[in-house]
Amino acid sequence: MLTSKAQLGRLQAVEDDGSTLKSGVLPIALFEGPNSIGRDDLVSANKQVSRKHVVLKTSSDCTFELSVIGQNPVVIKSGSGKRKLLPNARALISAGDIIEFLPGKMPYKLTLEPTEDELVHHSSRDVQSRRSSQAAHCEESGARSLSLLLQECKPSETKKKRELETIIIDSDEDEQVSKKQKQQLIEDEAFAQAVQAEEDGAARASIRGNVSLLNEQHIGTSSSSKSPRAANKLDEAFGVDYEAGCRSSSTFRLMQVKGLPQWANKGCVNIRGVIQGDVQVALLSNYMVDIDWLLEACPRLKTVPSVVIFHGESGGSLELLQARKPNSWLLHKPPLRLSYGTHHTKAMFLLYPTGIRIVVHTANLIYIDWNNKSQGLWTQDFPYKNVAAGESKPSPFENDLVEYLQALEWTGCIAIISGIGEVHVDAAFFRKFDYSSAMVRLVASVPGYHLGRNLTKWGHLKLRTILQEQHFEEHFKGSPCVYQFSSLGSLDEKWMGEFGSSIQAGSTFGNEQLGPGPVQIVWPTVEDIRNSLEGYAAGGAVPSPLKNVERAFLSKYWYRWQADHTGRSRAIPHIKTFLRYNDQRLAWFLLTSSNLSKAAWGVLQKNGSQLMIRSYELGVLFLPSLVGNNSNVTPFSCTYSSSILCSPENCRTGRTMEVKDNYATQSSSH
Repeated sequence: MLTSKAQLGRLQAVEDDGSTLKSGVLPIALFEGPNSIGRDDLVSANKQVSRKHVVLKTSSDCTFELSVIGQNPVVIKSGSGKRKLLPNARALISAGDIIEFLPGKMPYKLTLEPTEDELVHHSSRDVQSRRSSQAAHCEESGARSLSLLLQECKPSETKKKRELETIIIDSDEDEQVSKKQKQQLIEDEAFAQAVQAEEDGAARASIRGNVSLLNEQHIGTSSSSKSPRAANKLDEAFGVDYEAGCRSSSTFRLMQVKGLPQWANKGCVNIRGVIQGDVQVALLSNYMVDIDWLLEACPRLKTVPSVVIFHGESGGSLELLQARKPNSWLLHKPPLRLSYGTHHTKAMFLLYPTGIRIVVHTANLIYIDWNNKSQGLWTQDFPYKNVAAGESKPSPFENDLVEYLQALEWTGCIAIISGIGEVHVDAAFFRKFDYSSAMVRLVASVPGYHLGRNLTKWGHLKLRTILQEQHFEEHFKGSPCVYQFSSLGSLDEKWMGEFGSSIQAGSTFGNEQLGPGPVQIVWPTVEDIRNSLEGYAAGGAVPSPLKNVERAFLSKYWYRWQADHTGRSRAIPHIKTFLRYNDQRLAWFLLTSSNLSKAAWGVLQKNGSQLMIRSYELGVLFLPSLVGNNSNVTPFSCTYSSSILCSPENCRTGRTMEVKDNYATQSSSH
């Protein structure tokens, strides 16, 4: 394709020795300005390389700046030294340096391009002299920059492995965009990154505490934002406003976002705040896992004796996962029985000598998800059962959890837990814990054709079954229902009605059905993406084919993402929430890994006698009945003593009972 910009250099594929050029491989031309390089530009590249893996910005003064925007690291070899660049890092490189687009793989050498004036007006010796001078200048600049490697920048990843639904989201349309348009996108992203870098300085401090569920109630439920005063009223309604220092583990929280003002991250968590203490066994379930980032972000994992990762990787991605994980870590891939399904659950199960911490969240185990997106997390600790008290009836939470873990078909592992000894950790092992104080119900999806007794065990029929057992205040009759998610599947009106019947289930205390209410689908607009913290790159986290978005019957449902009261309007949502509300009151609230798709929630077949689900998903459902029933339960923590949890100077839990006036009337029988 013709371009008016000058070509300043090229990347040439080389053999592993770094000096021999690969025969038959065309070089990659580098023009003045940003150059996006990814999977389609490289020889023998696989899906470990993002479609836009790096941006190499070249300047007329022979400066080359490399930014890693894909999900996997890049290695730069300069002379006898080498350095790994993690995702979201950047560095200056010089002529003669070798870029390995994956560690140990796909080496390309940076060379300079003679200018047109040099070719016309100088002899070959002069040209060589000039190029040597340029190379020396660049190498000097590159050497000065080595100490600045891993400067943080916002990612610009637009085509990464993301929530796949019944269709694999690939970039056919991206291929049709002109080079000029692509160039403009990159420049816009660079501008957004520069603005964000200035804001980052004000939000370096990590402040941990608690955030109430209801502070997030309208994180994006309508086109008009909620005021901080309204948010405070919601905090009081849910009754989980703990003082700094209180480590309760039974609440909903937002995750920290880099670049936000300090107040917006107050009470929010990062991964180190979740995985802490004397963890003996860690079971990490996720869709995307970056081992290098995970170990850097949470060094505590390096000392955990037993770590198991539940994943859905295959091919080159699985090879990379196997290569990067510590030798003692185990991998398990739950069976995917139907095509186009994914292992999409995002959860952690952390075993301690005193109990278990269960975490259900919405973030992949990668840098950008834990730093740049709006994400949500629920966690609660549970003690071991009191054996002396004898057998007790399993709680619904316990049964749901064990059945889900059994569906993963994991045979378990042998672990040693302090004070207990050697144990076989498998699905049945999770019945050793007392879940009677659980503040949520689990709503999971498991691939397969479900019928008979299993028909209502998974997906949206599980949600329907739980809601049908609940009673709500009168004012929730016909009230709005919110669907907020990050990826949109291929939907039709029939399925929307089917799904709506589950979302709208439940009755009043007078046994009248809540019935249908307005549906509000919350999703970012193109303008929201452009103005986000990441610029256009944020669009890679909210994928859907255009034909899915433009279906006529969906037009009446669309609402814009807006989260001013949490400071997250520019932090694109990867969180997924479904809820029913009336004004400032919630009937119920679901935090889940499920997007709005048939693959995640399931679709009824054979006259409603069979539910077909493609993917593994997991969510937690907050209900007034659970909040009310457990309001006076002493909080248990695996990492802090009960005296710390319950001391008056550290906690205020008495206001939970005020939920009757501000949230939804409680009933002791529900």
